Amino acid sequence: MDVDELEQLSTRELHDRAVHHAVRHGDLAFLWELLKVIPAAEAASGHSDESGNDLNHLSALLSDAIGAGEGQLGEALRPVYLEYLSKH
Repeated sequence: MDVDELEQLSTRELHDRAVHHAVRHGDLAFLWELLKVIPAAEAASGHSDESGNDLNHLSALLSDAIGAGEGQLGEALRPVYLEYLSKH
């Protein structure tokens, strides 16, 4: 898929495709990068109170990563998914 086609997908679809591709191909670097950017994306989406908590609780961060394709957090992470999928 080219970038224009990816742009047409919902944020949830981008998230699901990016995470699925990374898991299927063992791309731990992308998954780790996703975990690292979630706190900043939460802050950017108006959930700054959650970003500090996530840095201290890996399980909360992993939960956020799984659900990071929806709402304001998903929209804040949309560029991450687009960039990843456009390369793969």
